[in-house]
Amino acid sequence: MFFQSFSDLLSMGGYGSYVWSAFGFTASAMLILLVKSLRDGRCIIRAVRDKQSRQARIAAAKKLENTL
Repeated sequence: MFFQSFSDLLSMGGYGSYVWSAFGFTASAMLILLVKSLRDGRCIIRAVRDKQSRQARIAAAKKLENTL
């Protein structure tokens, strides 16, 4: 589609408010999803590391317990 001016691009034949609001909502939803996914991923990795270190401490304590 070819527009004569920038204002024609923004108005899009009277449908500009619908088109640009749809783009805005989509972009904001994708941004929110990206941020939430990154935060959740960090939280999961942190939980796995904590569980691994807890299991290592339990194993070390059992090994020490068996030597007494």
